[in-house]
Amino acid sequence: MKPITLPIAELKPALVGLGKIINTRVSLAILGNIKVERTADGWIALTSTDLDRWVTVRFEHPTEGPPATVLLPYDQLTQLVKSCGKGESIEVESTPDASIIRFPLGETMGESKVPLISPNEFPLVPKMKNEAIPLPSGLRDSIMEAMDCASTDETRYVLNGAFIDARDPKANYVVATDGRHLYSANSFTLPLKESVIIPAHKFLEWREFNNDGEWQLRVGEQHLQLSTRRWRFIVKTIEGNYPDWRAPVPDPANTQTVITLDPAKLDTLIKLIQRMPCHDDRYHTLGLDWKDGQFMLMAKDKAEEPWLRVPVPDVNGKGPEMTIFVDRNYVQKALSFGLNTLSLIDPISPLRFTSGGKQLIVMPVRLEASPTTPSAPPVTKESAPPTPPPPADQPTPIAMQTSINGNRHPIAANVSSTSAPANTDKPETKPALEAALVQIEAMKTGFREGINGLTKLGDHIRQALREQKASEKEIQGVRQTLRSLQGVRI
Repeated sequence: MKPITLPIAELKPALVGLGKIINTRVSLAILGNIKVERTADGWIALTSTDLDRWVTVRFEHPTEGPPATVLLPYDQLTQLVKSCGKGESIEVESTPDASIIRFPLGETMGESKVPLISPNEFPLVPKMKNEAIPLPSGLRDSIMEAMDCASTDETRYVLNGAFIDARDPKANYVVATDGRHLYSANSFTLPLKESVIIPAHKFLEWREFNNDGEWQLRVGEQHLQLSTRRWRFIVKTIEGNYPDWRAPVPDPANTQTVITLDPAKLDTLIKLIQRMPCHDDRYHTLGLDWKDGQFMLMAKDKAEEPWLRVPVPDVNGKGPEMTIFVDRNYVQKALSFGLNTLSLIDPISPLRFTSGGKQLIVMPVRLEASPTTPSAPPVTKESAPPTPPPPADQPTPIAMQTSINGNRHPIAANVSSTSAPANTDKPETKPALEAALVQIEAMKTGFREGINGLTKLGDHIRQALREQKASEKEIQGVRQTLRSLQGVRI
């Protein structure tokens, strides 16, 4: 075959992108390789995969030569390219005995041979038959912001991505949540027949991919594709029903206090928050205080110290005085998204950061005293211990709830264990039939999660079977080599 020429200037960034889905500890040897191919039109394309995702990059200019495919180890190719200059090129080709990489070595060409692997062993790239849907730059930015708010909890896999809600064909939404904060953006209309969840992945955050032109979306039966001018990312879609994300969104009619920040000074405000002390390493508590027509940030270095109050200039506000505590990381995230309007209902209701069609709903942190110890047997005056000092305020997160058939449930499974305790002064009693319905809905949710878990387990089993078959082929090859060596006579 005629060698395939790979310019180093294009190959180096291509290997960086391809490496973002290559697991360095792969148990299936074929997944540590990349596929280099020259099409019938002369275009050169490189592909890598981890069986759940495929990344392909096409080089800028076509070359001459017949169609050809070579599989090369990613690690070896990366090490070789590091020593090459930007204006140089390498050549790769496949022979009946091995795959060959030729690289510049002074005024000559060096040569490195790697074991030959049949291109047929490389996992097939899923074919997408549906038409491509262009994604405007504003929608692409919203998808990336949503992924920054998605859950990373593998037990709630349905929340591990950006949800495009296409139930209303005239007003699509991009949504993501992790149970502590929820992001949504609207004013989009896509020709989607059904809603879809785009799994979050570090490749989508890569600058080279984001700067390579307009995104285009293709949705298949089990996979979806995001492509740019030269790059293509294919991933398995997330199956399952996304929770009713509208349930925890506060009704704007209930808003009591509205704070509007200067959009030109959001970056300065972020830096101010970063410099403020933090006494709470778990919830990173920050106070937001509206009093006497002034908006102030509250923080302290130690729990027993008084709050440090820092005024924020150039703020417009209206409504009753209010103090609310929240995780500062969410405040910084909202400001980085350009959300400069803060709507408050009361100290225990969700905060709402908005700007245009975007919003970020954040659950507050409730400051409560440490839980008291169980009551001890009565003691006499003589034996009574000294009264301990009052405990310092301890932050407690409040759970974000969704609604299922009128009943409220936590979005994330790990939220209920840390949610604020209910008010025991006025216990709420429910009829038996309503309690039974709640139990049925909870069981349905459990079954859905179990089905999703079985689906993932089936994928892992299929991958293990592929690895076993590949290992058997390798062992068979070693046995044949040993037999041939045993027949050699000196």
